[in-house]
Amino acid sequence: MNTVTLPHARPDLHRSGTGLVMVSTWRVGTPERQQAAVGALREEWEGRDWPEPGPLSYTVHAGEDGTTLLHYSQWASEEAYQEYFRTLRDGRNAQIDAAVPGIERVGIRRYAPPYRSAVLSEESASAVPGSVVVVEAEFDGPDSARQRAWVDAVFTAMESDTGRRLARGGIAAHFHLSTDGAGVLNYAEWESARAHEEWLAADAAPLSDAWAAVHHHPGLAGGRVRRYTPALSLRAGV
Repeated sequence: MNTVTLPHARPDLHRSGTGLVMVSTWRVGTPERQQAAVGALREEWEGRDWPEPGPLSYTVHAGEDGTTLLHYSQWASEEAYQEYFRTLRDGRNAQIDAAVPGIERVGIRRYAPPYRSAVLSEESASAVPGSVVVVEAEFDGPDSARQRAWVDAVFTAMESDTGRRLARGGIAAHFHLSTDGAGVLNYAEWESARAHEEWLAADAAPLSDAWAAVHHHPGLAGGRVRRYTPALSLRAGV
């Protein structure tokens, strides 16, 4: 099968047949190496037929810090990922490492497909994402019911924001539960980094009771927010 490059580096986060989502980070060091690594990834993947076995889609975003790349890939199953890892992964990475030596691969984690998704702003729902914000919540141990309860609390809080803290420029938010039961990842699409910054600035107001319940949820151990620029998204051709 040939390889198709998706417009606007935007994968279908609700793609049919997805059973596993893998999210990982590469540390590349500088903005120049970051750009070079994206170029090497593009050349490697677009220059070959789609791997079999392989992912359903493969997406890369460039960190605003200028030093990292986020990888988001969809798989039919854990078995499909393991077979690719065993037979093809090292060969593909070797070509990229030859172009950009010294890449540090860190922080890989498994997630289920989105548990819940939300439109952040009706006026922006059909906009092209210029920024992807990844929010990671970490809990003090595995508990799948607690993962779902935390996401549900976020949705309650977002609904309470109507007329108070609207996410103008927000497109959509997709909440993934980690398969180890101890984390949640929100993959949020925004029109621009500035739109996200303006929404954060509105956070200066005191927390509502609903948002306080999110920030002080039982067992919530910490979290982090990172912002990325869409860089490359691929899938198999028909």
